Amino acid sequence: MAETIKGMKRTGYCGSFTASDIGKEAVVFGWVAKQRDKGSLIFIDLRDRTGIVQLVFDENTDKNILETAAKCRSEFVLAAAGTVRERSAKNPDIATGDVEIFVTELRILNAAITPPFEIVDGCKTAEEIRLKHRYLDLRRPELMNKILLRHNVMQATREYFSDNGFIEIDTPMMIRSTPEGARDYVIPSRVHKGSFYALPQSPQMYKQLLMVSGFDRYFQLARCFRDEDLRADRQPEFTQIDIEMSFVEMEDVLSIGEGYVKRLFKNVMDTDIPMPLPRLTYKDAMERFGSDKPDTRFGMEIINLSELAAGTDFPVFKNALEEGGSVRAIVAENAAAVYSRKELDKLTEYVRGIGAKGLAWVRWAEEKPACSFGKFMSEEQMDALIAATGAKKGDVVLIVADKNSTVLSVLGSLRNTVAKRLEIIPEGWNFLWITEFPFFEYNEETGGYDAMHHPFTSPMDECIPYLDSDPASVRAKAYDLVLNGVELSSGSIRITDPELQAKMFSALGFSDEEAEEKFGFLTGAFRYGAPPHGGLGIGLDRLVMLMSGAESLRDVLAFPKIKDASEVMTQAPAEIDAVQLADLGITVTGTVDK
Repeated sequence: MAETIKGMKRTGYCGSFTASDIGKEAVVFGWVAKQRDKGSLIFIDLRDRTGIVQLVFDENTDKNILETAAKCRSEFVLAAAGTVRERSAKNPDIATGDVEIFVTELRILNAAITPPFEIVDGCKTAEEIRLKHRYLDLRRPELMNKILLRHNVMQATREYFSDNGFIEIDTPMMIRSTPEGARDYVIPSRVHKGSFYALPQSPQMYKQLLMVSGFDRYFQLARCFRDEDLRADRQPEFTQIDIEMSFVEMEDVLSIGEGYVKRLFKNVMDTDIPMPLPRLTYKDAMERFGSDKPDTRFGMEIINLSELAAGTDFPVFKNALEEGGSVRAIVAENAAAVYSRKELDKLTEYVRGIGAKGLAWVRWAEEKPACSFGKFMSEEQMDALIAATGAKKGDVVLIVADKNSTVLSVLGSLRNTVAKRLEIIPEGWNFLWITEFPFFEYNEETGGYDAMHHPFTSPMDECIPYLDSDPASVRAKAYDLVLNGVELSSGSIRITDPELQAKMFSALGFSDEEAEEKFGFLTGAFRYGAPPHGGLGIGLDRLVMLMSGAESLRDVLAFPKIKDASEVMTQAPAEIDAVQLADLGITVTGTVDK
């Protein structure tokens, strides 16, 4: 039903008018994006969520209407009626650039004070000011279009999973706190003083219980919460496209995920994603790209130089190898013109900041390569290094020597940094499955092992014998979906055997009592007949961020938090009064950060 304001019924949105509407009567509502007053000729660009249409008033306009138009200022709310006509000075930059509306009735529905920043794309006003007035910032077309894209993704998501037999089920927002890696946000209970609910980091246990309940295909656009430090692709509250399936193996889950990607990008972006999606094991991803979420749109793969380095007299190489580490490199093609020695010094400081002891390099800008460790290399050894890396004149070889985990992670980060600087990353959609994750990761602080995913992930069948003897060799039936170097999704096949689950809890350092206290409701349910099941969770916010070309998650959330997890507009979080605290049985000690 069309909206009606004081007898005026909208006939179309501002951005919807085309040449086919010429001669038709039109009624539009919206905000003044711009007013240009030339005396007897006034133009108003009227904006709503679909775009802009030009309103025109001239010597043929009723005097009272012309006076009303002259009063209009930026962000006034208007209702206008008139005739669509061809625009004499066409504007190819907007969808309605061929037409305008000659106004015969105009009403100011609400005046507006001067906004603190101009409501235009590319606004240079500081983000904190724009976030304080987020309701104005959201009127900017570039931001509004990202929110509209998010809506389209959510609609397409619901359609796809519903079409494939999934049932949308809400799970609780107030749950028991369980160890899942990040800190929980907690809610004090008024009724049960001294006890707390937690906001869910994911619906993990509930969706597994739904499989036990017989809902063999579940999905939800689930709100999730994690009390952790923020960055560009992380928020304290986020939305996860959450699915779980019964009577499946890993290939079934990956197939559903690929079908979703294919339909989503076709329906929302009009883009065909080739199937099947490529795959890498975790080990291969780390060895070749130094990351479990590699961007494979470009090469610059890691090269192992350990065998060659062992024959040199360079102490940095020899020490790393003697301590069980490795020497590895990446080759930045045609980078010598960009990376001067001064720039390479900056790169050295960068890698030190992310955990490396230093950076060795070979820069081939002149007739012969220049080398930061050349005095330790014979001519034959240098020739062998050049041959091993495949470097040629104009290239730069970047080398890190340390323990393997440091070498790989540093070169993985360096690879991305250099590629961005060289502007060699092509446009496109680079989907990739990462499989066969380690089940455990060693915790240097505790000297024990933590679950890399979560304790309900099933180990690969052939790895079960190693649970007691060699935890580091245990691989999981776990998988991540990566897009353009960003982790989009994480999932696994779950453990349903109570004895195996108990063994996994034990390997992770949980006593029988602790496991029963924290997870007894889930493991107890499994004893009543749990089907084999698995699933995944896709980060909706990150997905929309990448699809829209946004630089930050904040651009695809209507009301985001900033770095300290506060919301500037409403000033949340805030103190609560003494009566509320007393009801909860809580006393605040110390000072409250402002």
